[in-house]
Amino acid sequence: MITKERLREATSERAAQEIYSELRQQGNYLDFTRLYMHEEDHRVARNAFWVLTKATDKELEQLQTILHDLINLAMKTENAAVRRLSLNIIERLQMKEEDLRTDFLDFSLEHMADPEEFPGIQCLCMKMAYRMCLFYPELMGELKRTLEAMEIYNYKASVKSLWKKILKEIARQGACH
Repeated sequence: MITKERLREATSERAAQEIYSELRQQGNYLDFTRLYMHEEDHRVARNAFWVLTKATDKELEQLQTILHDLINLAMKTENAAVRRLSLNIIERLQMKEEDLRTDFLDFSLEHMADPEEFPGIQCLCMKMAYRMCLFYPELMGELKRTLEAMEIYNYKASVKSLWKKILKEIARQGACH
């Protein structure tokens, strides 16, 4: 049985995989997420999201109905691990034009460009900003300007690589000359 105590103590890949296997048999990713995403014990919340990262995209489709709740959590949590893991889940969900939120776009643009932010969060925010900006060419221009304004030599290799890839993709699309 999956409990808070079990999640709190899940510190190994093996333990996370065991919990995921049990969750997979139960098949209720939505209830699991709702139960643990706002857990005050950040270790429990973090490990619950860690377990969810093991799920397939098909399994995570259940979470589509709480996309905005996940976005709110990612923007409001003070725990970097919960933020990174919840952004990982958000990044794997569908985002339609009607899901575009200016507060989340602003958050993503701010955190991708913050040299003090963790590289994993920067990269996930960069990916999300790009996905959101695809809906509107004028937003793509804002993204391009933000990317070009970054003093990229201050960032880790993973961020530099994604930065370069997204700028190339923007240029390939012929956006924002």
